[in-house]
Amino acid sequence: MWTAVALGSIIVGEFVAYGAWAAAAVRSGAAAWPFVLGVPLVYLALPFLFTCIWMALGWWWRSPAPPTVALSFGGALRLFANEFASLAVSPVRMVLYRVLLPDPPPAPAALPVLLVHGVGCNAGVWRGLARDLAARGVTPLYTLSYGPPLASIELFADQLAAKIAAIRAATGAAQVVIVTHSMGGLVARAYLRRHGGAHVRRLVTLGAPHFGSRHAWLMFGTSLAQMRPGNAFLAGLNADGECAAGVPVVSLWSWHDSMVTPQTSARLPWAANVVVAGVAHNALLNDRSVWDLVAAEIAKARGHPHPNPLPPEAGEGG
Repeated sequence: MWTAVALGSIIVGEFVAYGAWAAAAVRSGAAAWPFVLGVPLVYLALPFLFTCIWMALGWWWRSPAPPTVALSFGGALRLFANEFASLAVSPVRMVLYRVLLPDPPPAPAALPVLLVHGVGCNAGVWRGLARDLAARGVTPLYTLSYGPPLASIELFADQLAAKIAAIRAATGAAQVVIVTHSMGGLVARAYLRRHGGAHVRRLVTLGAPHFGSRHAWLMFGTSLAQMRPGNAFLAGLNADGECAAGVPVVSLWSWHDSMVTPQTSARLPWAANVVVAGVAHNALLNDRSVWDLVAAEIAKARGHPHPNPLPPEAGEGG
């Protein structure tokens, strides 16, 4: 709710300010049509600015990459365009997240899928992947919108625990598959550390800063501080060689991630790593090749149960 209200206020404020400026100019004798044509640019200006900033920093703080993933000029343009498109569409989806991504009605299900967003976002960012998975017959799909946005990852992990308990109660399922983006991967891993893995069949992280991101130094808030490389939270989360309570973990990351820096911070030594190229951070949510990989991991989870799952009526793992 916090993110939707904040974004909605920013968008409305932009258009109100622009409308007041345009009205004053027209009253002073300016033609109206340039201002009408400029309306889309008002909305697109901030996504374009942030795309430029994040991608420039992503390049500056990049990991040394093999020559096989080097982008041509056209590939670099596509990288930028797809990231810009993802950032441009996300605010509207996040404002309307309750309408676009409601939870399904309670019904028996064997293995629900839960989508967990990243920092500063809400469930609306999953609109594209959720529609794709539903079209493939991957149901039921649930989302979690945690917050407030700048609180601690441990708090978000407890909210994730409550959501998993609610899903199990609504479906009778013993376990869920969790798919995350960005900081959502750390939230899920913190959940596994605090609550155990008995209720999770598989965890798939997309562009998760498992070892932090230099970008986090540019922002404030508890959760951002916890994502700074060398932070005590990350040190604790990564202290053990295997930190997932026995749950299979897949880390999908990109050599061209624009917000996880260095990009290899998304690589987990003890997990199954799936690497892609030519896809920036937010575009991971809207890339069809990534959707295919996520669907494949969910299919694997449905064919290979987690050993020793708890029955639906059992309490939360400790």
